[in-house]
Amino acid sequence: MSDRFDLIIRNATAALPQGVVPADIGINGQSIAQIGDLSGASAENEVDARGLHVLPGVIDSQVHFREPGLEHKEDLATGTAAAALGGVTAIFEMPNTNPSTLTERDLADKVSRARGRAWCDFAFFMGCAAENVDRLATLERLPGCAGVKIFMGSSTGSLLVKDPEILARALANGTRRVAIHAEDEDRLRERAHLAKEGGHPRFHPVWRDEQTAIRATERVLFMAANARRRVHVLHITTADEIRLLSGFKDIATVEVTPQHLTLEAPDCYERLGALAQMNPPIRDGAHRAGLWQGVEQGIVDVIGSDHAPHTREEKARPYPGSPAGMPGVQTLVPVMLNHVAEGRLTLERFVDLTSAGPARIYNIARKGRIAVGYDADLTLVDLKARREIRDADMASKCGWTPFDGKTVTGWPVRTVIRGSSVMIDDELTGKPRGEAVRFTECL
Repeated sequence: MSDRFDLIIRNATAALPQGVVPADIGINGQSIAQIGDLSGASAENEVDARGLHVLPGVIDSQVHFREPGLEHKEDLATGTAAAALGGVTAIFEMPNTNPSTLTERDLADKVSRARGRAWCDFAFFMGCAAENVDRLATLERLPGCAGVKIFMGSSTGSLLVKDPEILARALANGTRRVAIHAEDEDRLRERAHLAKEGGHPRFHPVWRDEQTAIRATERVLFMAANARRRVHVLHITTADEIRLLSGFKDIATVEVTPQHLTLEAPDCYERLGALAQMNPPIRDGAHRAGLWQGVEQGIVDVIGSDHAPHTREEKARPYPGSPAGMPGVQTLVPVMLNHVAEGRLTLERFVDLTSAGPARIYNIARKGRIAVGYDADLTLVDLKARREIRDADMASKCGWTPFDGKTVTGWPVRTVIRGSSVMIDDELTGKPRGEAVRFTECL
């Protein structure tokens, strides 16, 4: 055992695999080297974590950072800065940029753009479209690729996959878990007039109703079962889908977002207007309760932010011309820690949903737990800190959050990525040092 480390985090209350216990954490290089009583050891740098909880680095497995092509809303530098400020140590970014991420060249371009600019570690999803569906087995294994993302409901460019034959071919090509946006495109088109006639964001969940989500989720589950392909169904919004998904846990994992667990229709649309507009939509209290039941029953596997920023000017367009999506990567940790403080969630379950869960689902190498030999990715939080979430503090280019003015209990105070502190007390420190996440399926 070493008695000299590059960094020791002392006096921590650490969320370890065996439980939340007092422990010191010794780090050498980029890895955790020792855990326990290190009172007799020394280090080049030390952090006193007295009064804080040290969690495995939070992984946000669904963000849209808009680069390339839409940098006026966000880019990889500002998006990852927001992540690090929010206690997030790694992100998985979605393919609906301009151009869409459909080829080896597209993916390599994103990885290149992130190097030297990303404040946290990163991986990028490969989009699925008719033009690349038969190459997905090769594309999904490229360095820096988080896997394949399929949009069953409206998206940008050619990323919409509504043809059952294309969807079946996608599920048949490859072995890694496929991330799914499940909304029924035909029903969306049939009901689009309801949004136009309503003319207010409160009609968003009327247009994109429960059946729009349920039908698509049901279809992809049966197709995945037939193909024997693992899927990860994103941003579930209905109690019905939670019940449905509980019967497919052999092939399907489940994500919910902080927004759907926290906001509620119709109030959010009256208060926030188009700022509350996202796909699938925020629904009423009965569905919100159903999502929480999914969390409590272990059906939900992951919390992802679905960070999808738009400018205020874009959001101010008359509905339904206003774009769907809201920022969330910087507020994921405090919003969910507030649920911990209010008794809806245990800290252990929070860790499972934001660190262990993503690592388990996507087979991430060396991340997702505080354990010797793992990357020294740590999110230090003050569970007693009472803070107000404010637009002015958001690092995202869009400059707003749907949680502006919300007071929460629980706040990230330090973000450590592979042994280096990149955020201390709401300030970025050092330089961007993000690297591509590695996956055991691709080693």
